[in-house]
Amino acid sequence: MSEPSVPPPPAAAANNNKTLMLVLSYLGLLALVPLLTEKDDKEVQWHAKHGLVQFFAWIIIFVLFTILSFIPGVGCVTSIISLFLWIPMLIVTILSIMKAVNGQRFIIPGLSDFADKF
Repeated sequence: MSEPSVPPPPAAAANNNKTLMLVLSYLGLLALVPLLTEKDDKEVQWHAKHGLVQFFAWIIIFVLFTILSFIPGVGCVTSIISLFLWIPMLIVTILSIMKAVNGQRFIIPGLSDFADKF
């Protein structure tokens, strides 16, 4: 007697995996997970590349503000501004995730153009 074959997972499981990959695309270096594992899904690849570009853009901005904070006179202002830089970063990240999960793309002029080159 043979065992009954196991049915394939429902389509919802594949959809949940894609949603997870889209969310990971905008969580810093975790964007490497969908970038390296979902090579056949162009949409996930697009979001993973854009998520990495956003992540590195934020790093560059924070480094720039840190360097500027050591300049006398300017440093005080840039130090205060850098304390609040995480707020727009958080907003852009949340908007990017929400749009990705809803099947849309959050285009950031300049950054999106740069990410499309990869």
